[in-house]
This record gives sequence, structure tokens and C-alpha cells, in this order.
Amino acid sequence: MTPEQLVDALKAGQAVDFEDAMAVINVHFDYTPTAFTNGEQVNEAGENTGSCKILGFGRLMGLSKEETLLCFGRFYQDVLNTPDGDDHGNIRNFMRTGWSGVSFAAAPLQRAE
Repeated sequence: MTPEQLVDALKAGQAVDFEDAMAVINVHFDYTPTAFTNGEQVNEAGENTGSCKILGFGRLMGLSKEETLLCFGRFYQDVLNTPDGDDHGNIRNFMRTGWSGVSFAAAPLQRAE
């Protein structure tokens, strides 16, 4: 699957497995660990790599908050099923603050050549 095919699926509201989203990112992008803030959650470089990659992909591809959340697959569903939980902090913070709460120390992803 290409990044564009993944974006098309997300824009159509299709459920996406976290592993499939990560596979697209890992094949088509070069990742550089970077610190990032997501709402109240501060992540050091190399920490919460999956969230960093998904949020970096969403930002780079111009995804909406909802489309980006779909990339988290079953982990997003876990959060929806346990609204009072405290796991999956990056997903919960992103649900609250959206893109306005996300900042990266540097761009975590660049398109692979």
C-alpha cells in the first residue's frame, strides 16, 4: 500500500490496522527520532515511537484529527471503549487537543527516496 492509498482509505473512513499504517510509514518514509509534545504529554526523542510516526505522518499528509486517529487502529478503539482510562496517553491527548496541541522539535518523517 502506498501512502496515498492509505490516505484515501482514511478519508473514506475505513478502519485501518495500526500495523498496516506503520508498515506504510516504515517502507515509504525515513524516520528521525525527535522530541514532541502532544497536549499535556511530553515525549522525549525515541520515546513513544509509534505515536511520533503516526502523528508525523498525519501532519505531513494533511490528515484531519479523525483521520489521524484512525491510524492508531485497535489502540484508538481501546480508548473509545474506555473513555475514563489513563492508558494510551498520546491518543487521549490528541483526541482532546487535536493538531493545535502537537509540536515536534524537528520533522520526524521525510519521504524516502
